[in-house]
Amino acid sequence: MRFMIMVRATQDCEAGVMPEEKLIATMTKFHEELAAAGMLLDASGLQPSSKGWRIKYSGDKRTLIDGPFVETKELIAGYTLIQANSREEAIEWTQRFPNPAGEGNEAEIEVRQLFELDDFGPSEAIERFRELEAEAKM
Repeated sequence: MRFMIMVRATQDCEAGVMPEEKLIATMTKFHEELAAAGMLLDASGLQPSSKGWRIKYSGDKRTLIDGPFVETKELIAGYTLIQANSREEAIEWTQRFPNPAGEGNEAEIEVRQLFELDDFGPSEAIERFRELEAEAKM
């Protein structure tokens, strides 16, 4: 079971303010523990939304919308992707996730389970995805 831990953006990270060394050290230690447990798949911070864009779909039309985006509380500043044996194990680890805004500050993370290809019914398209995954691992 794979889970994505999403760190909500703040006004500071959207302004390009880099985290303090103490917070980076705390996050590094936590991610080292995840790696030692064989659970860490990937982790990274995201650049501010001012460097991003969205694609809006309306029927067959696609519209490019450049950042920055106004609603900071709806933006993601970073993520950690983990592999867990159960939802309960993922909850246990995410409750240990360091406060991404620094201890004593307001912050929020959101955790969502990823779909696995086995969650979908058999189809030609799913088999093509399996082949792509196999090729990517080579």
